[in-house]
Amino acid sequence: MKDIVTVDHLRVEFATDGGTVVGVQDVSFTIAPGETLCVVGESGSGKSVTSLSLMRLVEFGGGTITQGALNFTRADGSTLDVAAASPDVMGQVRGNEIGMIFQEPMTALNPVFTIERQLTDGLMLHKGLTQAQATARALDLLRSVRIPEPERRLKQYPHELSGGMRQRVVIAMAMACEPKLLIADEPTTALDVKIQAEILALINRLKRENGMAVLFITHDMAVVAQMADRVVVMYRGAIVETGPVDQIFNAPQQDYTKALLAAVPKLGEMKGKSAPERMRLIGDEATHAALAPAPVRKPKVLLEVKNLTTRFPVKGGILRRTVAQVHAVEDVSFTINVGETLALVGESGCGKSSCGRSILRLIEPASGEILINGNDIRALGPQDLRRARADMQMVFQDPFASLNPYRRLRAQVAEPLQNFGLTADLDAKVLDLFDRVHLPRDFLNRYPHELSGGQRQRVAIARALALNPKLIVADEAVSALDVSVQAQVLNLMMELQQDLGLSYLFISHDMAVVERVAHQVGVMYLGRIVEIGPRAAIFDNPSHPYTRSLLSAVPIADPSKRRFEGDMNFKPISSPIFPLGHQPAKSQYTTVAPGHFVLI
Repeated sequence: MKDIVTVDHLRVEFATDGGTVVGVQDVSFTIAPGETLCVVGESGSGKSVTSLSLMRLVEFGGGTITQGALNFTRADGSTLDVAAASPDVMGQVRGNEIGMIFQEPMTALNPVFTIERQLTDGLMLHKGLTQAQATARALDLLRSVRIPEPERRLKQYPHELSGGMRQRVVIAMAMACEPKLLIADEPTTALDVKIQAEILALINRLKRENGMAVLFITHDMAVVAQMADRVVVMYRGAIVETGPVDQIFNAPQQDYTKALLAAVPKLGEMKGKSAPERMRLIGDEATHAALAPAPVRKPKVLLEVKNLTTRFPVKGGILRRTVAQVHAVEDVSFTINVGETLALVGESGCGKSSCGRSILRLIEPASGEILINGNDIRALGPQDLRRARADMQMVFQDPFASLNPYRRLRAQVAEPLQNFGLTADLDAKVLDLFDRVHLPRDFLNRYPHELSGGQRQRVAIARALALNPKLIVADEAVSALDVSVQAQVLNLMMELQQDLGLSYLFISHDMAVVERVAHQVGVMYLGRIVEIGPRAAIFDNPSHPYTRSLLSAVPIADPSKRRFEGDMNFKPISSPIFPLGHQPAKSQYTTVAPGHFVLI
């Protein structure tokens, strides 16, 4: 059968203040109907530039295709060279014959339009559907990506959805017109393991049913093992190895590919180990050794959360009155000691991010106590709260949304220091922060759009570290990072924890990473902590059914152990929305072992 995509000697260049930068060079590959080609590599290797070139979106980011052909077989059988196509033709192809799932869902969605408007516009434009038909199709799409209460979600705006839900909306938009080619750029980055498994199964099913070709870009080698037919490994803008998925995993030829596979954290590696361990770095196998013994400190509680409850109003009717409430965080209690990490895990929309934001009072809790070093955060006035925030910082899930697109990176990292009057040796401090998160110093004068997703997240982490806080709430802080940068950043965070006694509330869906870095683990479901305890207890003896199902859904970086749709028990996701006046029961726990508690 005729290949749907043929990329031949692609070269893309970017004009910057420092001269011309080559994004990709001499990249060639093909994708057949019904085939999934996975492109893997580190942040900045050219994966996303390649995908954006196929959509001719790279030029909107300052790139120019200077060489090569990008041949795409259209629905009528004709061949289109995307590199030479007119804007009108690309307008017909984008979103219709080629669908794309973007890496950062908040950036991909328009903040001023409802979810319904964003899903139905493309259907009415490309498929000629009426508004009623498009709305019905949009509802089916939201159900297919497992969004609870899709009728309600259609009327909401992107900011009203969790990161994982926004990503599922982007996936639904990309699949709306049943494209011949689906480009998926890190599509499961923001998703927990259960939703990720369902989305991957959905993409596989559509591929089988429609003969769709898939270009799947990811840094998660377990996802590659689950999805790929063939694999392309990229490094510094060029392809270093390509081949069938079994060959890449079982008999890699290049040293870089071998190092990339060895650096992937695997669930179960920490069995029998009590303390967190460093992440492996690519090409440096010694880095997975245990951390040096931490200074002996008497356990001291830094953060104490008691019966925290956060609810959001649901508006309805002509007068937009509150008709119900989202019970985002319900009766949550835990403590974090100085120099320790508590990881909160759970599926998208379970309340992890709302819990972290409530602790910093970025959203106001309905009830409960939040004590940092014995100070009641909920009792502080605006000025006292501002001073207290020097000790507690947050790294947000979406780095593009948390950085100012109009300011250079130097100014953004220096801003916290200036806000708190710490301007002595400001340039030296900013340089040191860039060095800490392994960013080149020539990035100081760049803007956020000139960086890859992983590089932007490192800027956000540098900014959070600027004030030497006591507590950092890391909300999916490393989910957008490839394995090597993720390892560097996590190792940095653990070293800072040792040296400075930092404490982390580490919100994540990556169970293998959590197993390696956390001291305590709390599992959340529908706003409540259903199980909490020492890391070893949670992973070695999961006692709540939800914890066991979460761990069983973790993908394995082995193509011979693929899970198929029939193997997965997909259950409807319960709604956290309750009528006004509803008073849920208090959380009651049973003790499994010392410090290990399970919700009754």
